[in-house]
Amino acid sequence: MPRGKVDVVPDDGLTTRQRRRQAVLAVHTGHGKGKSTAAFGMALRAWSAGWPIGVFQFVKSPKWRVGEESALKALGAAGGASVTWHKMGEGWSWIQRPGTERDHAAEAAEGWAQIKRDLAAQTHTFYVLDEFTYPMRWGWVDVADVVATLADRPGTQHVVITGRDAHPDLVAAADLVTEMTKVKHPMDAGRKGQQGIEW
Repeated sequence: MPRGKVDVVPDDGLTTRQRRRQAVLAVHTGHGKGKSTAAFGMALRAWSAGWPIGVFQFVKSPKWRVGEESALKALGAAGGASVTWHKMGEGWSWIQRPGTERDHAAEAAEGWAQIKRDLAAQTHTFYVLDEFTYPMRWGWVDVADVVATLADRPGTQHVVITGRDAHPDLVAAADLVTEMTKVKHPMDAGRKGQQGIEW
């Protein structure tokens, strides 16, 4: 696809302009680093285009402060497109402490219910469903419901979903799928994640 030229022009009766304005469902999956980072890069472009953004982070602690959240919230507060940020629970067993157990499955289900409400109301133009492959993989959210809801979303609402091991039905439904492949990572050498690189 050199210089943005497509290999095949579909016989769908649409003009090039109409095809450029179709909603996109993107999936960033794989075991390499950069799935969420790439999604938030898309969100920056969406903000620059003036699109309201909804970020829904699954299985990440509400206590974690990530750089993308700070940057996008600052942009939203500065004027222009709005940025709404939701966190749907911790999820990871190694950060849970005795007496702080939460019903992560219920939180994920409520998160998905909120996304469905927002899609129906066309609340946002660009959605980041960060680490959303995990609730689907763990059975907390029904894959068939996700695929059907996203296929039937009204208007021009763009959605990007991140996380490892994306379900084959989600991959088949997506317009854009990127698999991040790990070749080498500092953690392989025992180095912990660091601010500015991992968050």
